[in-house]
Amino acid sequence: QVQLVESGGGHVQPGGSLRLSCVASGFTLVDSTITWFRQPPAKEHEGVSCIRNDDTTYYADSVKGRFTISRDYEKNTVYLEMNNLKPEDTARYYCAADRAVGLTRIWITYEYGHWGQGTQVTVSS
Repeated sequence: QVQLVESGGGHVQPGGSLRLSCVASGFTLVDSTITWFRQPPAKEHEGVSCIRNDDTTYYADSVKGRFTISRDYEKNTVYLEMNNLKPEDTARYYCAADRAVGLTRIWITYEYGHWGQGTQVTVSS
């Protein structure tokens, strides 16, 4: 059974940091594209950060320089390090994975066949 489980969310003050984890089971992240999406309240999903099967990384403009995505093959886990968090980063964060996602389609939700349940990130003072 394929499963992605996110963790690491929480409530932080502006300027704070969090590290999200996405652990895969029943599915190897090797040779997969993994993308973090987020869904702010009453809004659509938006792509945040992606790591492709060749380990190239991509970021939404809104998080460049603040977020870092990385992959640990041994732990079959992808991380999202989030620094200098802002109130507008408040959202439920999801990891999504699939074998082959074209570079021009990494921010398209229906390209991904595997999703986690999400973890809530709230940034407020």
